[in-house]
Amino acid sequence: MNRHDIRLSGTWRAPLAPDTVYAKLADVGNYPAWWPAFRSVRRTGERECEVVIRSALPYALRATLTAVAEDPVAHVLEAALDGDISGSVRWVVAPDGHHGCVATLTQYVTVRKAALRRWMPLARPVFRVNHALAVRGGQRALTALARRSR
Repeated sequence: MNRHDIRLSGTWRAPLAPDTVYAKLADVGNYPAWWPAFRSVRRTGERECEVVIRSALPYALRATLTAVAEDPVAHVLEAALDGDISGSVRWVVAPDGHHGCVATLTQYVTVRKAALRRWMPLARPVFRVNHALAVRGGQRALTALARRSR
Protein backbone atom coordinates (compact mmCIF):
# COMPACT_ATOMS: atom_id res chain seq x y z
CA MET A 1 0.00 0.00 0.00
CA ASN A 2 1.44 3.39 -0.94
CA ARG A 3 0.96 6.63 0.96
CA HIS A 4 -2.04 7.62 -1.17
CA ASP A 5 -3.94 4.37 -0.56
CA ILE A 6 -6.53 4.06 2.16
CA ARG A 7 -8.81 1.31 3.37
CA LEU A 8 -12.14 2.58 4.65
CA SER A 9 -14.97 0.66 6.23
CA GLY A 10 -18.27 1.12 7.92
CA THR A 11 -21.04 -0.92 9.47
CA TRP A 12 -24.72 -0.09 9.44
CA ARG A 13 -27.32 -1.65 11.66
CA ALA A 14 -30.80 -1.06 10.34
CA PRO A 15 -34.24 -2.18 11.53
CA LEU A 16 -35.01 -3.27 7.96
CA ALA A 17 -34.97 -6.59 6.13
CA PRO A 18 -31.73 -7.38 4.27
CA ASP A 19 -33.65 -7.39 0.96
CA THR A 20 -34.83 -3.82 1.60
CA VAL A 21 -31.37 -2.50 2.44
CA TYR A 22 -29.78 -4.38 -0.47
CA ALA A 23 -32.35 -2.86 -2.86
CA LYS A 24 -31.62 0.66 -1.55
CA LEU A 25 -27.87 0.17 -1.93
CA ALA A 26 -28.23 -1.38 -5.39
CA ASP A 27 -30.21 1.65 -6.61
CA VAL A 28 -27.24 4.01 -6.85
CA GLY A 29 -29.13 6.45 -9.08
CA ASN A 30 -31.46 7.23 -6.19
CA TYR A 31 -28.74 7.84 -3.54
CA PRO A 32 -29.06 11.65 -3.59
CA ALA A 33 -32.74 11.32 -2.58
CA TRP A 34 -31.84 9.75 0.76
CA TRP A 35 -28.07 9.74 1.36
CA PRO A 36 -26.86 13.27 2.21
CA ALA A 37 -23.21 12.75 1.15
CA PHE A 38 -24.24 11.90 -2.42
CA ARG A 39 -24.72 15.29 -4.03
CA SER A 40 -25.40 13.93 -7.52
CA VAL A 41 -25.51 10.73 -9.55
CA ARG A 42 -25.71 10.71 -13.33
CA ARG A 43 -26.14 7.44 -15.21
CA THR A 44 -23.66 7.08 -18.06
CA GLY A 45 -24.33 3.45 -18.94
CA GLU A 46 -26.23 0.36 -17.88
CA ARG A 47 -23.75 -0.44 -15.09
CA GLU A 48 -21.99 2.91 -14.80
CA CYS A 49 -22.64 6.33 -13.30
CA GLU A 50 -20.80 9.49 -12.33
CA VAL A 51 -21.10 10.43 -8.67
CA VAL A 52 -20.28 13.56 -6.69
CA ILE A 53 -19.78 12.96 -2.98
CA ARG A 54 -19.22 15.49 -0.22
CA SER A 55 -19.30 15.07 3.52
CA ALA A 56 -18.17 17.49 6.25
CA LEU A 57 -14.86 18.66 4.78
CA PRO A 58 -14.92 21.43 2.14
CA TYR A 59 -14.18 19.29 -0.91
CA ALA A 60 -16.18 17.11 -3.26
CA LEU A 61 -15.03 13.86 -4.79
CA ARG A 62 -16.02 12.99 -8.35
CA ALA A 63 -15.76 9.45 -9.62
CA THR A 64 -17.18 7.01 -12.10
CA LEU A 65 -18.74 4.07 -10.31
CA THR A 66 -19.02 0.85 -12.33
CA ALA A 67 -20.99 -2.11 -10.99
CA VAL A 68 -18.80 -5.22 -10.96
CA ALA A 69 -20.99 -7.68 -9.05
CA GLU A 70 -24.60 -7.68 -7.89
CA ASP A 71 -25.84 -10.74 -6.02
CA PRO A 72 -29.36 -10.21 -4.63
CA VAL A 73 -29.40 -13.69 -3.06
CA ALA A 74 -26.16 -13.27 -1.10
CA HIS A 75 -26.85 -9.51 -0.71
CA VAL A 76 -23.43 -8.53 -2.07
CA LEU A 77 -22.65 -5.47 -4.19
CA GLU A 78 -19.26 -4.60 -5.63
CA ALA A 79 -18.20 -1.66 -7.76
CA ALA A 80 -15.06 -0.11 -9.18
CA LEU A 81 -14.30 3.59 -8.70
CA ASP A 82 -12.28 5.78 -11.04
CA GLY A 83 -11.77 9.53 -10.72
CA ASP A 84 -10.67 11.64 -7.74
CA ILE A 85 -10.51 8.30 -5.97
CA SER A 86 -9.96 4.96 -7.67
CA GLY A 87 -10.35 1.47 -6.32
CA SER A 88 -13.18 -0.72 -5.13
CA VAL A 89 -16.21 -0.62 -2.90
CA ARG A 90 -18.07 -3.64 -1.52
CA TRP A 91 -21.29 -3.94 0.46
CA VAL A 92 -22.40 -7.13 2.22
CA VAL A 93 -25.86 -7.10 3.82
CA ALA A 94 -26.77 -9.85 6.31
CA PRO A 95 -29.58 -10.55 8.80
CA ASP A 96 -28.69 -9.44 12.32
CA GLY A 97 -30.45 -12.36 14.03
CA HIS A 98 -33.23 -10.13 15.31
CA HIS A 99 -35.54 -7.98 13.19
CA GLY A 100 -33.08 -6.11 11.02
CA CYS A 101 -29.78 -6.36 9.26
CA VAL A 102 -26.13 -5.40 9.27
CA ALA A 103 -24.61 -3.82 6.17
CA THR A 104 -20.82 -3.85 5.98
CA LEU A 105 -18.96 -1.48 3.67
CA THR A 106 -15.34 -2.00 2.65
CA GLN A 107 -13.46 0.37 0.36
CA TYR A 108 -9.90 0.18 -0.93
CA VAL A 109 -9.07 3.39 -2.73
CA THR A 110 -6.17 5.42 -4.01
CA VAL A 111 -6.58 9.17 -3.66
CA ARG A 112 -5.91 10.75 -7.04
CA LYS A 113 -7.23 14.28 -6.49
CA ALA A 114 -4.06 16.43 -6.40
CA ALA A 115 -5.17 18.71 -3.55
CA LEU A 116 -5.92 15.72 -1.32
CA ARG A 117 -2.82 13.72 -2.31
CA ARG A 118 -0.66 16.53 -0.99
CA TRP A 119 -2.24 16.22 2.49
CA MET A 120 -2.82 12.47 2.55
CA PRO A 121 0.16 11.45 4.70
CA LEU A 122 -0.76 13.91 7.48
CA ALA A 123 -4.54 14.10 7.11
CA ARG A 124 -5.35 10.38 6.85
CA PRO A 125 -7.15 10.37 10.26
CA VAL A 126 -9.21 13.40 9.23
CA PHE A 127 -10.17 11.71 5.94
CA ARG A 128 -11.28 8.64 7.92
CA VAL A 129 -13.51 10.77 10.16
CA ASN A 130 -14.96 12.52 7.11
CA HIS A 131 -15.75 9.13 5.55
CA ALA A 132 -17.31 7.90 8.80
CA LEU A 133 -19.57 10.97 8.87
CA ALA A 134 -20.69 10.30 5.30
CA VAL A 135 -21.44 6.67 6.10
CA ARG A 136 -23.27 7.60 9.30
CA GLY A 137 -25.47 9.99 7.33
CA GLY A 138 -26.55 7.11 5.12
CA GLN A 139 -27.30 4.89 8.10
CA ARG A 140 -29.41 7.60 9.74
CA ALA A 141 -31.37 8.05 6.53
CA LEU A 142 -32.09 4.31 6.35
CA THR A 143 -33.19 4.24 9.98
CA ALA A 144 -35.52 7.19 9.33
CA LEU A 145 -36.92 5.35 6.31
CA ALA A 146 -37.66 2.34 8.52
CA ARG A 147 -39.50 4.50 11.05
CA ARG A 148 -41.60 6.17 8.33
CA SER A 149 -42.60 2.84 6.81
CA ARG A 150 -44.01 1.45 10.08
